[in-house]
Amino acid sequence: MISFEKTDVGVKRRVNQDSVFSSDSGVGKLPNLYIVADGMGGELAGDYASAKCVEIIVEEIKNSSEMETVRIFEKAIQLANNKIYSESKSDPTKAGMGTTLVLATVFAGHLYVANVGDSRLYVATSTKLKQVTKDHSVVAELVRRGELDEVGAKFDKRKNQITRAVGAEEKISVDYFDVAISGGEHILLCSDGLTNMVDDDEIYDIITSEDTIANRANKLVSQANAHGGKDNVSVIIVE
Repeated sequence: MISFEKTDVGVKRRVNQDSVFSSDSGVGKLPNLYIVADGMGGELAGDYASAKCVEIIVEEIKNSSEMETVRIFEKAIQLANNKIYSESKSDPTKAGMGTTLVLATVFAGHLYVANVGDSRLYVATSTKLKQVTKDHSVVAELVRRGELDEVGAKFDKRKNQITRAVGAEEKISVDYFDVAISGGEHILLCSDGLTNMVDDDEIYDIITSEDTIANRANKLVSQANAHGGKDNVSVIIVE
């Protein structure tokens, strides 16, 4: 595996509340690991929540005795949720904090993914870009129910209202995905600072170009900022 990560504060924000982690080599029993988290709950609390979430998950995966990938993910995410939720209740300066989360590992022809919130994972093939994760947001739920179309969703004022976050509630519901891959795909993990600023067609063109992986990641961030940079933007490209 080869990857490149990039995170940026954007144009409008003063603090970067995103946190990223990427390792092309083993983390515990997993052969590689990639994580994007986007914090919420005030500048300092959101920054803390995403960083703490990534820290807890990486440490728990390193020390996990579980053998199945989903169980490794599940226990690590549940632990992060418990600790962040508990701290949000005990420390008034961190009240209401939480974070989105998307994480992935690749081995034996499979891409294993977990997500909470609206940070996304895409897989690009030679012909198309597919969003693997499902957004946990008010607008996404309306689209799934047929009450809002994709065009309306793009401009809806509620599009940043998420319905799930790590640390936001005592119990957490996580989506898991198992995607068969052939080895020629481009995998993208990203925060909504990218997807709210750059449309899927442009994302696809950039990540499937013949440029270096570093230049492609940097180009995604540059385009998000060129289109307004209203939020922090984070990307990890994995190949």
